Amino acid sequence: MFGQGRTLFHIENWYSVHGLMRHLLRLLWLHGRGLENARAIEIRHNEIVLERLPRAFDGFTLLHITDLHLDISEDMPDALIDAVNRAGGYDICVLTGDFRAKTFGPYEPALTSMQRVRPYLKGPVYGVLGNHDTIRMAPGLESTGIRMLLNESVALARGDAAIYLAGIDDPHYYRADNIEKATDRIPEGALSILLSHSPETYRHAAYASFDVMLSGHTHGGQICLPGGIPVMLNAKAPRAFCNGPWRYHSLQGYTSAGSGVSIVDVRLNCPAEITLHRLRCA
Repeated sequence: MFGQGRTLFHIENWYSVHGLMRHLLRLLWLHGRGLENARAIEIRHNEIVLERLPRAFDGFTLLHITDLHLDISEDMPDALIDAVNRAGGYDICVLTGDFRAKTFGPYEPALTSMQRVRPYLKGPVYGVLGNHDTIRMAPGLESTGIRMLLNESVALARGDAAIYLAGIDDPHYYRADNIEKATDRIPEGALSILLSHSPETYRHAAYASFDVMLSGHTHGGQICLPGGIPVMLNAKAPRAFCNGPWRYHSLQGYTSAGSGVSIVDVRLNCPAEITLHRLRCA
């Protein structure tokens, strides 16, 4: 019935359910607390030790932000800006999709909110689209200085050394991902990092010899039972791959719980996050 996000009846697309969920949370006296939780964005740290990492990139740090859903509430951009200001130093910023709150309709408010956030992001910024986004948003995002990776890759250089950053289009709803195209310009044996909105592509990423995969989409469950047990994880992947660090053969992955919220602007037992990934030589 839910069709992995592709049907009218999926909870992300069935907007009458959203109001029902808000009323239920109010009845349970959880709505106010959930609103506060959603705006208290934590800064997580993740160290990734890599055999193929060139020495010049030892300590290279990526700020990972995902599932921003900036237009769901007027104060969400401010909450993200505060978290970014607390993050400290990093070399590049990567955004793994879902800039917009709804899955359809106007996207200009999301772009306007991103224009507010962008000046606070340091260094080069790279991004991919998520299942809430439309390809029509790409020019507006790039006009703010975000390099969108739509099934393509770029080389990141330090002196004579280079690593490669690739990004694929949304693999969850639009299913427009093309890993073969994204790896076209990555030399054999080079260290490579994949940005994918959803962790669902973990098998393909491992077979394509990516070293690292950074994702979001799941929100870590967003509304969880005590102990952080998610009520629902909207991804066709093992639960262990839907929040935090994971490994599949030689591929090291991280699925962020995201900085924003979807459906309702609350979080329970599942903090919002932005993540600093530090690369280390083995």
